[in-house]
Amino acid sequence: MPLDGIVVNCLVHEFNDRLLNGRIEKVYQPEKDELMILIRNKGKNERLLLSASSNHPRVHFTATNKPNPAAPPMFCMLLRKHLTGGKIINIVQPDFERIIHFYIEVYNELGDLTVKNLIIEIMGRHSNIILVDSNGKIIDSIKHVGIDVSSVRQVMPGLTYSPAPSQDKKNPLECKTDDIRQVLEQQSQGLKVDKCLLNNFMGISPLIARELCFRSLKSSDFYIGELEQPQLKLISDDTAGLFDQVKRTEFFPVLIFDEKNEKVIDFSALNITQYTNYTIRNEESINQVLDFFYSARDHQERLKQKLSDLVRIVNTNLDRCKKKLSIQQQKLGEVSNREQLKIFGDLITANIYRIHQGLDHIEVENFYEDDCPAVTIPLDPDLVPSKNAQKYFNEYTRGKNAAAAVTEQMRLNIDEINYLESILDIMMRINSEQELHEIREELIEQGYLNRKNKSKKKDSAVRSKPMHFVSSDGLDIYVGKNNKQNDYLTLRFAQNEDIWLHTKDIPGSHTIIKMNGWENLPDNTLMEAASLAAFYSKGRMSSNVAVDYTAVKNVKKPAGAKPGMVIYVNNRTVYVTPKEELTEKLQKKIVEN
Repeated sequence: MPLDGIVVNCLVHEFNDRLLNGRIEKVYQPEKDELMILIRNKGKNERLLLSASSNHPRVHFTATNKPNPAAPPMFCMLLRKHLTGGKIINIVQPDFERIIHFYIEVYNELGDLTVKNLIIEIMGRHSNIILVDSNGKIIDSIKHVGIDVSSVRQVMPGLTYSPAPSQDKKNPLECKTDDIRQVLEQQSQGLKVDKCLLNNFMGISPLIARELCFRSLKSSDFYIGELEQPQLKLISDDTAGLFDQVKRTEFFPVLIFDEKNEKVIDFSALNITQYTNYTIRNEESINQVLDFFYSARDHQERLKQKLSDLVRIVNTNLDRCKKKLSIQQQKLGEVSNREQLKIFGDLITANIYRIHQGLDHIEVENFYEDDCPAVTIPLDPDLVPSKNAQKYFNEYTRGKNAAAAVTEQMRLNIDEINYLESILDIMMRINSEQELHEIREELIEQGYLNRKNKSKKKDSAVRSKPMHFVSSDGLDIYVGKNNKQNDYLTLRFAQNEDIWLHTKDIPGSHTIIKMNGWENLPDNTLMEAASLAAFYSKGRMSSNVAVDYTAVKNVKKPAGAKPGMVIYVNNRTVYVTPKEELTEKLQKKIVEN
């Protein structure tokens, strides 16, 4: 992971500068594995985030203020009891590990001055936040690790805190050039140099290992066996020099950008020279780097995790509906010959004078078809001719009634499939906790989820708003983010003369062009709105997406239809290829206007 021992060392240096002698004012726990601590020091308020997330464990100052649960978790309550009002007296990184100890001086309930140790261990899925008393006993941790989880090291209240097992790596801050060279010479000849540095020295990430190779050898593709003595000496000198720089706290926090794809790909506490296709941006603080790097990434990751349960529920119901549809199609196939049964009954009745009880079949002319071909009709020899005819009429009636019932069930089932597929499409575009909440509420209302809180108190949360764009002709375009917004835009917000757009036969958002007195719809606006409708649909990655459009007065919602489901008439169709650049351009026009 990019957050290596060097980054932690840089963090500790900045924390000691900004937090030492600071007072802990508040403690929050916005996520089950994340803390937010507010600290007052040197006349300023600092917001410190500590995360034991399996995907993005970290610790840094943050400008993000997350919403907190109404009822604080138990670990949060315990930290408030033990740490509120405490003074931070020391911040330490032990043995260049990805671990930070915050020593906090605080009065206990008896009025005695004690020292508590808040420890964050940044170790991937084994990450944890642990509160330890002055005797080294664990008071509690954000994650409990029992014997059933790890037989090597348990983290439970009441146990003595023990550091994570050593990886048998050397502390590079204690190594000289000769020590590093000796380690390299003892490695397997078939091992790559950057892998050797990674395996033998603490606190080095793959990025720094490659950077050392690039600085010394101009490439990270060398194997130990390919190095000559001058090269061994050079990389040993450069590695020792880099860690001398760390010891002198000469840090150079950077973010590494892929400008072409407009995303941050990495970061470091030291300058990076190995990339020629990426932009290296220097920042004043490693805390700024981490906050920028992780905020969006962690937000999306947590949304994805929370969304996964809803996606699973929707997919389960979708699979159920599709299996039901298969059975319904099979049943419809079983009665597909019902018209033939009626014909058999009619032909028996027409030829009843030729039939007598005891026959098992009869061949007659089928006067319902041209040329009156001969047809063989099976008979029950135990029944009189009129009863045989009645038997076929009864089977026809049962088949007709079954077909009508199954056809109606299929219609409802297909409507449900379309609805669930629209929900899945919306879920793929969720960007905020509020949008996630609204989808959850919709699924509860439609009976796919049970409400955890049985209270019938009306939800007072602020609703998210539809997306707003401005066309190149200056007309307002609105796009729904979910089915509730789709219904609102189409049925309440739009006027009869406004234009309604939707992708043809695939899930997508309702799109409205506000005509605002314009008599004729400009072609540019139509194509831009159609592109938006296609972009915010299941066809966003396709080309030549069909988009239907019509006046809002031609759009109706059938009685009993699910949210977002409408029917429309008098429509026309255009074909567009959705482009993200156009979407961003039309959004920017809002700010410009």
